[in-house]
Amino acid sequence: MRQVLEERELTAEGPMRRAGRRGARSVTVNVAESPLTWLHARGHLTDVQFDAGERLRADWERAQLAPSMTSRWDTVRVQGGERGLTPGERQIAAKARFDAAVAAAGPGLADVLWRVVCAGEGLPQAERALAWPARSGKLVLGLALDRVAGFYRIG
Repeated sequence: MRQVLEERELTAEGPMRRAGRRGARSVTVNVAESPLTWLHARGHLTDVQFDAGERLRADWERAQLAPSMTSRWDTVRVQGGERGLTPGERQIAAKARFDAAVAAAGPGLADVLWRVVCAGEGLPQAERALAWPARSGKLVLGLALDRVAGFYRIG
């Protein structure tokens, strides 16, 4: 996959698009690394489906569900969230939202949804892992993202 590198300002919430401040720390980000971004840029996902996938991924990150080798004691730096909650309560709320969104997608659609949105697998790899016919993942992922968009009330 071709890299699309952009310079982003490094803030407490993570890399942000604001750039150009003097003395600000910056980081180079590959904005093409997400399979959802790739599909959306080529017109295979609607704006609503893309937003639903990004919202699901944000909950995945807030809940710190990605595998790790050791315990994590640091808080996730994701902008936004519930006000008045402790970091632990935010993490629990994000896990509950993530679980409910995946359940709303349904048992047959949750597999491809998790693989592409959360694990960052490309559609061809997800189709092979699930033993699906070629080019079927795009349709199934679209259905799953439509259901997730309904859960998050996007659209």
